[in-house]
Amino acid sequence: MSALRVDEIRRRLGAHAPSILAPTAKHAAVAAVLHDTGAGSELLFIERAEHPYDPWSGHMAFPGGRVDPDDASARHAAERETLEEVGLDLGSAELLGRLDDVEGAPPGFDSLVVSAFVYHLDRRITATPNYEVRDVLWVPTAHLEDRARRIPFYWPRQQRDVHYPGILVGQPDRHVVWGLTYRFLELFFVALGRQL
Repeated sequence: MSALRVDEIRRRLGAHAPSILAPTAKHAAVAAVLHDTGAGSELLFIERAEHPYDPWSGHMAFPGGRVDPDDASARHAAERETLEEVGLDLGSAELLGRLDDVEGAPPGFDSLVVSAFVYHLDRRITATPNYEVRDVLWVPTAHLEDRARRIPFYWPRQQRDVHYPGILVGQPDRHVVWGLTYRFLELFFVALGRQL
């Protein structure tokens, strides 16, 4: 399969009509940030810091968070949270498109709607993580499509013995994309006419 380049992503997302859910009392937004390299594109992921009150503590994710009352829109929240969490100002980045909204929440928490916006940077920028972020990884999209990186993932904090589909993007015990972020990756590749 050919490497994903920004031109193709721009074209495909420009033609994609995302499914937008009505915001609930709890609404969050994330930013899928990418840039082109000589070998294809890379996506930015964060490893969330461990925190006892964060239901996504330790997860691999896109930068983002709750939509605050002061946010003009979900897109504004994604951009604000990205600046806060990793020091990337997306105000001048190219918005390539929006993915389908997803409804979800970890067990024991109220449901929320999560919106995802896809951005393109002209070049790879060194992120400056804040206290909410343990690690930052730029992952080639080719790795995300590599079937050899698919693993079943077990989240030990859950009170049930369930394995989820995952993609290994770094260290095996830490850097596995699964859950909500995995779902957004599925939607991203479907919008591009590809499948995970």
